[in-house]
Amino acid sequence: MAPVEMTSLGRAPPQLAGGWEAGLLLFLVLLYVGGVVANPTFFASTGALHALLRDTSRVGIIAVGMTFVIVNKDLDLSVGSTYGIVAVVFARLFSPSFLDLGITASVVLCLLLGMAIGLLNGVLVTILKAPAFIATLTILFIGRGFVLALTHGQAIYYSGKAGEFPLFFHLGEINVLGFNNQILVFASVAAFGAFVLGKTRWGYETLATGGNEQAAVYAGIPTRWVRIRAYLISSLCATLAALLSAAQDKGVTPLYGVSWELTVIASVVIGGASILGGRGRVLGSCLGAAVVVLIDKVLREGWPITRIVVIDGENIAVNARFTLPAGAVLVFLGLLLVTAVLIEPYLIRRQVAGRFWAWLRGRPPPPAYEMSGVALEGVQTKGAMASDLALTANGFGKFLARRDALAIILTVLLWLTGLALRPDYWWNLSNTFAILLNYTELALITVGLTYVIAAGDIDLSVGAVLALSGSTAAYFLKVLGADPITAVAMGLLVGMAAGLVNATVTVGFKLPAFIATLGMFYIARGLAAWFVAGQQLTGWPESYNLLGRKANDVLLHFGLSLPPGFLRTVAEVVSVQTIWMFFVALMAGLVLAYTPFGLKVLSTGGNLRAAAYAGINTHRVRFLALLLSALCASMAGIINVAYFRSFNPVAGQFRELDAIASVIIGGGSIFGGYGTIIGSLAGAAAITLVRALLQLNVQGFTMPQHWINVFIGVILIVAVLVDIWVRQANIFGRMRSYLARRGQASEATHAR
Repeated sequence: MAPVEMTSLGRAPPQLAGGWEAGLLLFLVLLYVGGVVANPTFFASTGALHALLRDTSRVGIIAVGMTFVIVNKDLDLSVGSTYGIVAVVFARLFSPSFLDLGITASVVLCLLLGMAIGLLNGVLVTILKAPAFIATLTILFIGRGFVLALTHGQAIYYSGKAGEFPLFFHLGEINVLGFNNQILVFASVAAFGAFVLGKTRWGYETLATGGNEQAAVYAGIPTRWVRIRAYLISSLCATLAALLSAAQDKGVTPLYGVSWELTVIASVVIGGASILGGRGRVLGSCLGAAVVVLIDKVLREGWPITRIVVIDGENIAVNARFTLPAGAVLVFLGLLLVTAVLIEPYLIRRQVAGRFWAWLRGRPPPPAYEMSGVALEGVQTKGAMASDLALTANGFGKFLARRDALAIILTVLLWLTGLALRPDYWWNLSNTFAILLNYTELALITVGLTYVIAAGDIDLSVGAVLALSGSTAAYFLKVLGADPITAVAMGLLVGMAAGLVNATVTVGFKLPAFIATLGMFYIARGLAAWFVAGQQLTGWPESYNLLGRKANDVLLHFGLSLPPGFLRTVAEVVSVQTIWMFFVALMAGLVLAYTPFGLKVLSTGGNLRAAAYAGINTHRVRFLALLLSALCASMAGIINVAYFRSFNPVAGQFRELDAIASVIIGGGSIFGGYGTIIGSLAGAAAITLVRALLQLNVQGFTMPQHWINVFIGVILIVAVLVDIWVRQANIFGRMRSYLARRGQASEATHAR
């Protein structure tokens, strides 16, 4: 018998560090040298290096926890708001102006809060099966609302009391060795995290779960607990970073943690972790954090220049510093996130660096990583249970079985609630249409987003695209003095360009839609602030403002006057934007419900693989859906500027949250495959009425705006859970069946 030939699988991949980390370290050195050349006044000093390491410490600590989540093939968008809310809660617990607790009680309560947030994220994603980006995005918005509400938009300081507890607050100060203690804490957390992920059973279970969860289950790994554990680690790391920040600053501002989730995710992906799960190292994430923080510092610090100032007719050279305008750093962070995620499939998985090094040495190239994975993909169409119920129902039950019936009923109940609370305000026709004006902007965004969600994607950038389109129109009107038609055209063009980037990156480069549109969320928001230099613009021709005026105002502008009567009364309360919104909604509804393209959208979202087998060009369908979403958001931005007769860089803030909630409440499935325009419009009406009711002055009480955003975030997550468990899993039907079987079994027992 011939001996069996043994083949070598090659050397196992390094578990703690490898070639990618060495390349990052080299890039970091070269980048710092570039900073020294660009701004020697700052970067050539030892203080700059110390500041870089200190600021990297907090980002790096959070990146350690995020590594466990991303390696698990999950995502945690809530780390920035967790960082912010823990710092704010610590300030309110510890500050003499508030609860005035001791340092031990304050720290312990903050650690418990961090654990609670991580546990909530883990339960939502694993047990309640909410998509990770939706669950953690909702917690992000809720947490941000809590930060603003608890601080009332003001900073909280406690430097006086901090002197009574030197042991804790020394963590944020320089030690006897000459460096900040946060650096030492960061090094300890990084070393411990690297050891756990690379050398322990916890790390093995995390890598196995992210690489192939199905196979991990077959191997006996408790994957649900592994994923919950990762969220707990991530949240606790964000909590530790917040406590270090509290020790350093001895206070907190409402801006703590803003956009940090973007910085941390980019750090982990630049560090070599795969957004598809199954691969990542803590050391790489820490080096990635240093790279991101260093680039951010180079951009923020700028570079020295010389300005010529004329004083009394004499030219005097003045040393100055050139820095990027408002919003530019936010644009960079968005671009960095998208670029970092593109590095993974096109450089890391294809072993470009390793293959080039092998070619230089004349050796065989290393094998490329598996591109598609081996996990079995489900091929079931989401939401089929609700469709079956609608087909078998009769009479009014047929309406109740519709997925959008809940939104329609909820809208009616909310309107009746407002009528009962404030009939003097609610029954007034002009006030009713004032509420409708607030509804128009959200409804327009929701129309486009319905197509995206029905096609199985998501667009997190709609609010930012609204701001980008509005800022472009305002810039052309105010700064360039363009006519209204040109301003509208340029606003739509820039908004559509953002949609084109979203569609190209999502469909062409095959990035997850939530990552591509999350990047655009920051890019568009930064560009919107950049165009207007972070300032509010106002004052342009009234002919442009007609887009946001009442129909009767438009007629009077053109010299037309309606005779007194019903038609004139309606024209005095109905806005042009409302008429346009209903026209767009009507056309979109007809296309989605009655045309082949609408059927293709629903088929693509319901089962992408089956739709492709049926001959549907699913790439084109998803591409056009994302373009339509950007177009609707752009139209809303154009109208926003006309309605308010000004532009504010915060326009459209939290609109993505409202719009997603509207579609889900209106019967759309977060997993795709279902959606109706009438349901989404009803969902948008429900959200608008909830906001109106919460802002309603009832016996002198009005809900503060920041708490309203928290409330809307809760509505979104409840709507998603209802979609998953009530509409798709038919949990109530299963409970009825279970009880019926128990009843039959009991009767059979008694019959014996």
